[in-house]
Amino acid sequence: MPAGNHNLAAATTCRNLLLVSALLASQGLYAQPADTRQGEYRGIGGGVPILFNANCAVCHAENLTGAAQGTPLVGVDLMHGDSVGDISQSISNGFPDKGMPDWSAVLTGEQIKSLALYVAESRSGFTYTDFNISSELVLPEGIQHSEEHDFRLELVVEDLDPLPFSIAPLPDGRILLTEKMRGLSIVSRDGRKSDFITGTPATYDDARVTGIQLSYGLGWLLDVAIHPRYEENGWIYLHYTDRCSDCNAMSRETDRPVSMNTLIRGRILDGAWVDEEIIWKADVEAYTDVTDLAAGGRIAFDPEGFVFISIGMKGPGAYTGIQNLATPYGKILRLHDDGRIPLDNPFVDTAGAAKTIWTYGHRSPQGLEFDARNRQLWGTEHGPRGGDEVNLLLPGKNYGWPLYSKGMNYNGTTVDHGKRLGIEFELKDIQQPIVDLTPSPAVSSFVFYEGNAFPQWRHNIIVGTLKATELYRMVIEDNKLVHRETLIENLARIRDLEVGPNGEIYLLLEHAAGGQIVRLTPTKEVAASP
Repeated sequence: MPAGNHNLAAATTCRNLLLVSALLASQGLYAQPADTRQGEYRGIGGGVPILFNANCAVCHAENLTGAAQGTPLVGVDLMHGDSVGDISQSISNGFPDKGMPDWSAVLTGEQIKSLALYVAESRSGFTYTDFNISSELVLPEGIQHSEEHDFRLELVVEDLDPLPFSIAPLPDGRILLTEKMRGLSIVSRDGRKSDFITGTPATYDDARVTGIQLSYGLGWLLDVAIHPRYEENGWIYLHYTDRCSDCNAMSRETDRPVSMNTLIRGRILDGAWVDEEIIWKADVEAYTDVTDLAAGGRIAFDPEGFVFISIGMKGPGAYTGIQNLATPYGKILRLHDDGRIPLDNPFVDTAGAAKTIWTYGHRSPQGLEFDARNRQLWGTEHGPRGGDEVNLLLPGKNYGWPLYSKGMNYNGTTVDHGKRLGIEFELKDIQQPIVDLTPSPAVSSFVFYEGNAFPQWRHNIIVGTLKATELYRMVIEDNKLVHRETLIENLARIRDLEVGPNGEIYLLLEHAAGGQIVRLTPTKEVAASP
């Protein structure tokens, strides 16, 4: 490396470490101690916050199980509510008649919210250092019970790469599988994984890895999806990050490779990828050396012949370009399924804006699905500390990052990066989530269930999680969450989930000992019901 580029490389590495820490923390993969604020506390990194120990532990104990002077905060119902807002109000107002002081005169609103979030995290088990990467993975045996249906959980295939990314069930019962640093393969109906399909985009396995705690990586294969009319046209869509070296100003200045999201389609013939067409590709000057953990990388189709893709905060930093309509960072894009730009896209007539943009202001999009019944696009997204979201993605709307979040920065401060970016905004201009998941379970992929195997789940959202290792069922009515049920808990990190041709639900699990695909199938009694 030329001597003059050492400082640039060091700055790049520092920037990537900060972004990677934020991304991995949001996925429950990595704990980075937060900066000390005025010597008061360390946020949530490195153990129990000093702020809690100094002010609350004397009554509630350091492990929140209660002491002689105060009630436990975990393992019991909280009389005045257990949401972050409820707990914040309890801390702020106190209960003087029961001996709990009014803390609003002692602590700032920011400190009170940080304490409330810490209590909520501890109650839920979604603590900052609870990564659930290598905890024992055992599929529950026998019939599993839920409110509407009983089901079984069956192993389809195991011993996959620890970091798979996507599955796409085929009409004939086989399953397309992407392992992001390895490639595309097909899992047969009897659970045998094929050799990797030849001719697909190059993948790179040179990420710095400890177990599956990635700190940096470029050139990954992400989502795979079949065209809605796959049985007629055979089209398969791949979302990946195209990697190159010495190809733009950043790569030349840092002497490092760079990458950026790309969408292609092709077909599989005799184990080979053929007929490839580029659907969307960024200008090479938009490629960055920011880890592909920030890439987003999902695909969704609607019945009208449009395809949507998600791109995360893969700009040159955690905040750069996300609010800029000229860049692809932090955006959902909409195209015709052959790559043409729709003339009714929201910014198609906006000077300087990318004509492909559907929505913007996204941090770390994890799931992307079209609700054909209500003709709406939805997405799931990681917030920072808390602030995971289920969003209704309306054309042209701003989803807030890095200006606003219901979560907090990892050092316990309020998300408000607009000031240093010189961006003024009003809260009414930020589209709020339909479902706020705080504390954060590290929400992942999801589906709108319309299958026949579980008829009482029709029109519900089935949502996976990473850190929480749980599977949820959400009932949305009039764009409001009216009910949530945990279908499975203490399983493994659920990276992707899809519905098979007979309505069975497939889960793609990542685990240090090797990834797996498992399947939810109804009991015979349910399957036989009308």
